[in-house]
Amino acid sequence: MSESLTRREDLRNVAIVAHVDHGKTTLVDAMLRQAGAFSSHGEVEDRVMDSGELEREKGITILAKNTTVFYSGPSAEGKTITFNVIDTPGHADFGGEVERGLSMVDGVVLLVDASEGPLPQTRFVLRKALAAKLPVILVVNKTDRPDARIDGVVSDTMDLLLGLASDLSEEVEDLDLDSVLNLPVVYASGKAGRASLEQPADGDLPDSEDLEPLFATILEHIAAPAYTEGEVLQAHVTNLDASPFLGRLALLRIFNGTLRKGQQVAWARQDGTNKTVKITELLGTKGLSREPIESAGPGEIVAVAGIEDIMIGETLTDLENPKPLPKITVDDPAISMTIGINTSPMAGRVKGAKVTARQVKDRLDAELVGNVSLRVLPTERPDAWEVQGRGELALAILVEQMRREGFELTVGKPQVVTKTIDGKVHEPMELMTIDAPDEFMGAITQLMAARKGRMTEMSNHGTGWVRMEFNVPARGLIGFRTQFLTDTRGAGIASSIANGYEPWAGPIEYRNNGSLVADRAGTATPFAMINLQERGSFFIQPTSEVYEGMIVGENSRADDMDVNITKEKKLTNMRSASADSFEGLTPPRQLTLEESLEFAREDECVEITPEAIRIRKVVLDANERVKAARQRARAAN
Repeated sequence: MSESLTRREDLRNVAIVAHVDHGKTTLVDAMLRQAGAFSSHGEVEDRVMDSGELEREKGITILAKNTTVFYSGPSAEGKTITFNVIDTPGHADFGGEVERGLSMVDGVVLLVDASEGPLPQTRFVLRKALAAKLPVILVVNKTDRPDARIDGVVSDTMDLLLGLASDLSEEVEDLDLDSVLNLPVVYASGKAGRASLEQPADGDLPDSEDLEPLFATILEHIAAPAYTEGEVLQAHVTNLDASPFLGRLALLRIFNGTLRKGQQVAWARQDGTNKTVKITELLGTKGLSREPIESAGPGEIVAVAGIEDIMIGETLTDLENPKPLPKITVDDPAISMTIGINTSPMAGRVKGAKVTARQVKDRLDAELVGNVSLRVLPTERPDAWEVQGRGELALAILVEQMRREGFELTVGKPQVVTKTIDGKVHEPMELMTIDAPDEFMGAITQLMAARKGRMTEMSNHGTGWVRMEFNVPARGLIGFRTQFLTDTRGAGIASSIANGYEPWAGPIEYRNNGSLVADRAGTATPFAMINLQERGSFFIQPTSEVYEGMIVGENSRADDMDVNITKEKKLTNMRSASADSFEGLTPPRQLTLEESLEFAREDECVEITPEAIRIRKVVLDANERVKAARQRARAAN
């Protein structure tokens, strides 16, 4: 632009990015408390930004959210400065949320745990920030952890920055390597609400009493939003929300111009057309709530109501001289699963459940509106759809949300989304980082080798723990978590990030054990289960209702076994000393939704209802399954 840029010094737009569980949301809580966003008499729950039920249960951020902190401390020099803080997810499966969050801000606060250091998702979000040429502030959080190693973590982060910057130097023009490596470091404890520029001893709290050094560092190193004086309106839709009173809300970052309530603007849509719309309501963020405002200027993040079909990535611009902004791009999906209506004999048993294909399709379409990293594709069947996403967790979260909303579904085993490059099939790869006690190193390398993983790096910090990095096919991680936690007795920490595509690595054996399959409908009896328990372990309780083709347990051998789990004891008039009792029965394993999806094989699927999760064969009839297996064997030969 030929015209000079003007900056709004009363504003700062900043994203807080980090790996899962490094304390982003707790730090945002502390910033809000210090700025007086919570009333002194009000009860405030921890992690107030994790508002979703699933987010609170799992302890992770799933959706990017923004809040406003009004800062008037010493560094503000008598003024009130508005901090728009975006709390982004730390998991790569929700990368679409991260990309949108970074498109709204002018700088990044990178949070790293003082013990664990930079992990794969740290790499993921940091790479995105550097590619967007955003300034970075490093915050070493949880300095008061007893196992903190602050010097090592700062050194690891600098190495990571240098590696990412050298990787990106060819892709990103004018990347300033000096400014990347001269980043400011703040030492903090989000839980205690303290930050300092002076490095504390390992395991100690920062010497400052509050977060003032963090606010001062953000003001100094993250530039105020810039805009061109006299430029026409340009407001980018970066997120969507809904209000029970106003309908769909579009969250916008205003880059140029002014947006006013009641104004008529041009809505630049994804198909290239423009439509005239009216801003019926304009909302600004005040702390944790949205309040009506009359107008908003450059750099501000606001919500508008009155545009029913607006989508993420579209632009609101001037009617006379429309200038749309570029669309938001996200990485390609790596994992897919088939989601369809419930086709089991027990479908429709739950009162008020949503069971029709139209209801399922409408819900998937509604998810696409706010989730740019998902894709929904048709399949050969009219009542099932292929849903593609970043990872297994993102798709499992979608299915769990639908289950809680009252849907009945049949979900297929997660598969990878392949690409054909130069005539050869390529599959997505993952860079897997594993932290575990060194006694489990052999078991982990054996487990990863079976899943075609190649070790690329190993380091031992002398603490009794070892860190290993593997390059592994994405499909090798389907069902990996349960086996990994078993092998490391729950002590291992594993996380992964997308790492490009490589040629197909060949077959992977996911499960060594077959399934115990019910051969008839009825009720599971303690008598039958006690007699069968030597054959394997069960997933169902005694007296549970079963149907033919339903998987009731895991076989101790490699092949599937059809079992009569409804068999009853023959009645006689003789009294038995060994009467039926539950005491001799090993307690069954209660599989969660994620574990059920991991357990299912290619010829199996998961039946999901609001009240139960069951695993079943795709083909329920045993004779039909035998015929299908013979046909597959012939086709293979």
